[in-house]
Amino acid sequence: MLEPALNKHVKGDSGLVSAKKKPAEAAQSTVPGILPAQAIRALIAADVLHLAEPILAGQLQPASLDLRLGPVAYRVRASFLPAANERVQAKLDDLQLHTISLSQGAVLETGCVYIVPLLESLALPESIEAATNPKSSTGRLDVFTRVIADGVGAFDKIPAGYRGPLYAEICPQTFPIVVRKGSRLSQIRFRQGAASDSDAALADLQRREQLVATETADIAQGIALSVDLIGGKDGLVGYRAKRHTGLVDVDAPGSCAIAEYWEPIHAHGSKRLILDPDQFYILASKEAVHVPPTHAAEMVPFNPLVGEFRVHYAGFFDPGFGHAAAGGTGSKAVLEVRSHKVPFLLEDGQTIGRLIYERMTELPEMLYGRDLKSNYQAQGLKLSKHFK
Repeated sequence: MLEPALNKHVKGDSGLVSAKKKPAEAAQSTVPGILPAQAIRALIAADVLHLAEPILAGQLQPASLDLRLGPVAYRVRASFLPAANERVQAKLDDLQLHTISLSQGAVLETGCVYIVPLLESLALPESIEAATNPKSSTGRLDVFTRVIADGVGAFDKIPAGYRGPLYAEICPQTFPIVVRKGSRLSQIRFRQGAASDSDAALADLQRREQLVATETADIAQGIALSVDLIGGKDGLVGYRAKRHTGLVDVDAPGSCAIAEYWEPIHAHGSKRLILDPDQFYILASKEAVHVPPTHAAEMVPFNPLVGEFRVHYAGFFDPGFGHAAAGGTGSKAVLEVRSHKVPFLLEDGQTIGRLIYERMTELPEMLYGRDLKSNYQAQGLKLSKHFK
């Protein structure tokens, strides 16, 4: 079903190579961009991306790989980053309070910080770097998750040439969660060379592909997204998370009743919402978003100097998100929003983030959408898959 959509993008001057190229050849490509699924599979075959256990069905995504928790979690006193040439394990030896076996599942409590060694590790060449991000379902649960690596002084960034283990830092903010060995909270994306489009190239892509459904796109170091505070016919614009709820099992879709965890928010004609400090909200973008097969996207804060609120913990958008041929016409971006310290007024149409589009090194062998049974294709305002 996806072949016509892929063929549409093979022609032209994008510099992409055919999706039918063999994985071994894909790994040797020098085309700059984000590596697709078949190139990630080649990294696994070459042990550049080492898996302690065989890959699971559905773990490989169009432009990323889900990362799996290992068999033990360390409860630590505080979040940290290792110094240059310092191993994460050395920090754990100093800061851990106790260890928790994840072999049969365990509860991670809100407000506590846990470090979990992952089942995936890296031996990157000097030409490839990596970035990580929470999965969409993780962000919508308000689980603050970041990946750290030996000697790397930044979260979620793995430099080219890195060789070593990966660790997940996990801090549930609103709901206590149940995790186990193999649970997938984060994802990793691989980048070769400069992948981002210039503003001029992005404007041209917007004209050809309608990346966001708006008459006049605001393009400046990414394409702007705004918040929808009008909603549909029922006036529903979002959800506010309840406190002191039951557990959420991250591996159990559809296991939680919405009413027990969330309060619906309706517009009531005001077209604005005052965010309460330290409360967690699920909102939606005003614009439908489209990521064509030639690109991957990531949402970033539209202005890092605006520190009153944080939007979108889980920022990766795979090729095919919102793509009509993959069943995604009209896919809005769901926004995970938290206000910091003070009440903050959001108004309908206010810019809340920007989408950065990055070129793929080649067309992915799969697209986000119906063929992957993707949970959030063609979505509007939608909670995580755990809620029914």
